[in-house]
Amino acid sequence: MPEHADVVVIGSGAGGGAVTWALAPTGKKILLLERGDRLPREVQNWDPQALWADKRYSNSGQWTDGADGRRFTPKQHYYVGGNTKFYGAILYRFRERDFGAVQHVDGVSPAWPISYADLAPYYDRAEQLYQVHGKRGEDPDDPPAAGPYPWPAISDEPRIAQLRADLIGAGLHPFSLPNGILLDEANPHLSACIRCATCDGYPCLVNAKADAQVMTVEPALRYPNVTLRTRARVVRLETDPSGRNVSRIVVDRDGDREEYTADVVVLAAGAINSAALLLASADDRHPAGLGNGSGHVGRHLMLHNNSGLVAFSKTPNPTRFQKTLGVNDFYWSDPFDPDWEYPVGSIQMNGKSEAVLIGFDVPDERDPAELARHSIDFWLTTEDLPLTENRVTVDRDGGIRLFYRRTNAAEVARLRMRLQGLLDSIRCEQDVYPNRQYAGGQLGIGGVAHQNGTIRFGPDPATAPLDLDCRLHEVDNLYVADSSFFVSSTAVNPTLTIIANAMRVADTIAGRFGLSAAGADPAVPAPRRAEPAPGTVASVSGRATG
Repeated sequence: MPEHADVVVIGSGAGGGAVTWALAPTGKKILLLERGDRLPREVQNWDPQALWADKRYSNSGQWTDGADGRRFTPKQHYYVGGNTKFYGAILYRFRERDFGAVQHVDGVSPAWPISYADLAPYYDRAEQLYQVHGKRGEDPDDPPAAGPYPWPAISDEPRIAQLRADLIGAGLHPFSLPNGILLDEANPHLSACIRCATCDGYPCLVNAKADAQVMTVEPALRYPNVTLRTRARVVRLETDPSGRNVSRIVVDRDGDREEYTADVVVLAAGAINSAALLLASADDRHPAGLGNGSGHVGRHLMLHNNSGLVAFSKTPNPTRFQKTLGVNDFYWSDPFDPDWEYPVGSIQMNGKSEAVLIGFDVPDERDPAELARHSIDFWLTTEDLPLTENRVTVDRDGGIRLFYRRTNAAEVARLRMRLQGLLDSIRCEQDVYPNRQYAGGQLGIGGVAHQNGTIRFGPDPATAPLDLDCRLHEVDNLYVADSSFFVSSTAVNPTLTIIANAMRVADTIAGRFGLSAAGADPAVPAPRRAEPAPGTVASVSGRATG
């Protein structure tokens, strides 16, 4: 007999973790299936050589580029906590205008079927859950919120404080990034985070990053009704004779077949893998893939136009934790060109480059260690469009194949041009280098860290596989709680929106059982409202690895 649960959640990343966390106190039997294992805590977590050169934690396997048949290794990780184990923990709300139609150089980014106001209460809850640092009002386009961020903005180290001042001098409005690290600058002796130099793109050795494992999965597992099963790769969802309900979840676990049943199934394997699973679950009732009567499952894949750019300060940059500052002046327009009619994108600080990372990209005649001492690292994001032909398909052997054509190249080029035009003003050399390692940058199809949009939601089943509750129109007990539901990608990081919507989905599921989704006990103590002294950085005793 297959094992039965009230709710089976597939995937333990940002969305699956949030649903599990929210439903844990209901008492319903919840089974969380994760295809990976717990990421080992070891000194190599903070070792650039192990991470970037040796690919110690790479476990994605290979996918195929549909354009030319080339095999590639995607920026995808299968661990408890999913891709959040390696993310930069920047937790933006989408802008209010992002929920409406937006004209771009290459076409229109479509309107969402809900408004910012519909998601705002869940953004409030998601920020509390992930203990986000920030300061309301610094970003001119910051959307409204019910109150301040749970934690004060993370302070700039001296070279980044100078960068902030120089950007203001250039007429821009830099702001403190909304950051999910467990840093207490007012009480450093109690702080989980030690403000190390190996955060963005690295797993956290001391569990001080607000990732899905730390903030949602482990707290949910304190409840006896919640079970995590690792190394459990779901290979197929089978339906009852009506085709209206998932009746069996088929799992490959260490080479053995296991089967599960559930009253409710939540799919949160990531936009690419979730779409692939639905397509691989085709049957007589769903010949084009489970819930794919519209033909839209797997389509409208978006990845963002992401670029890592390394500039070099004219003076050394000894900053350890660099990811404290962002610029959104170019989000909707180009303030330096009133005739430009389109959005451009967002700029934020990236993690500080090490010599190992810079060594991949700089010319041989320059010393990577010396360049690393001067590096200032930027992350540029421009919105891409949800083209119908940009899609996920599944080969006969179950392999994933991606078809993806980039859009809005003129906006990408303009954002880079504007940043390069500021180099003198921010006291940097004119030379810049693309950072090609973190999240794929502009390398192309392998940069899937911000994947979204493959199972979009909407009221019309002819154009959207999911209804407004993120339940499949054609399958009554199957919900999706990852970034698949996105209608557009916007130009900010997707994780907070995934978490917020997953909480919304959890409310719907709890209501289906006649319950409410209160959420598990917090993973770490409640925020203290104390502000750090102006301009200070938390002092740390001892030496952080890397």
